[in-house]
Amino acid sequence: MEASNRAGLIEERLSKELDAEHVEVFDDSARHADHLGAQGGGGHFRVLVVSRRFDGLSPVAAQRLVYEALGELMTSDVHAVQMKTLTPAEWLALRSE
Repeated sequence: MEASNRAGLIEERLSKELDAEHVEVFDDSARHADHLGAQGGGGHFRVLVVSRRFDGLSPVAAQRLVYEALGELMTSDVHAVQMKTLTPAEWLALRSE
């Protein structure tokens, strides 16, 4: 699958599965072109996800929800994902700084 299609699929999946208010997906695959995992075809991505589903969760628990939402993409189209998970209140506070 093409990288742009992967990013779109990731955004769609996170938006839907996490009922996210905001999702940003950045494809960092080019920065990892020589990485062994990239040779298998999986991409490297950074994501920002804002969801009420993260309310009251630890950062690790919120990240688990992201991995669950990505599901089988983590075994095929995604080699690595760096993520920032925020509640709507955290997102608002960050944007107000």
